[in-house]
Amino acid sequence: MKVTEVLGRTDYRLISELIPNGAKVLDLGCGDGALLEWLKTHKQVEARGVELKRELVQRAIARGVTVYQGNLEESLKDYPDKAFDYVILSQTLQETLQPLMVLKEMLRIGKHAIVAFPNFGHWRVRVSHLLSGRAPKTHLFPFDWYDSPNVHFLTIIDFEELIRRQGWHVERRFFAAGHWAGEMAPNLFAEIAVYLFRPAP
Repeated sequence: MKVTEVLGRTDYRLISELIPNGAKVLDLGCGDGALLEWLKTHKQVEARGVELKRELVQRAIARGVTVYQGNLEESLKDYPDKAFDYVILSQTLQETLQPLMVLKEMLRIGKHAIVAFPNFGHWRVRVSHLLSGRAPKTHLFPFDWYDSPNVHFLTIIDFEELIRRQGWHVERRFFAAGHWAGEMAPNLFAEIAVYLFRPAP
């Protein structure tokens, strides 16, 4: 299946499909607020964000988006239960120090969680590691090992196992590589995984 992009990113396009009009949304690690601005404009969501870098917070505020500066792992405890319809964490899970705590907090403060992450099981990553004998470097993971923001290296299989262990309910999932999205051997062929899930009923 061919997938178009939103703001130059396939994961943003897939996330945008999961959020209904008028939803109350929190974006964790929202960067410059581009996705939140797009959702406000096209889906009339009530948008809020959390971002660590001051310069990105300033750019988000300039876009007209409400964004708070802070470490997302520390900020989550300040939100009451079910304060949002959707809590988004896109391309940031692998950078958190306590990913399980973050996921649990997302499900506490949101009715639904949306997580997008790069799949370290993708065949290019495997080949890079096998042939070079070094920490993998691909266009998706262009960093040297000492300069990478990635703290945890997870695959789609890893995330699926965590979902089962926690008893969470997956509502939808997408797997993509570039402009392709599909279900065929995603742990091997997908570069990005996007999950919409909620606590078990």
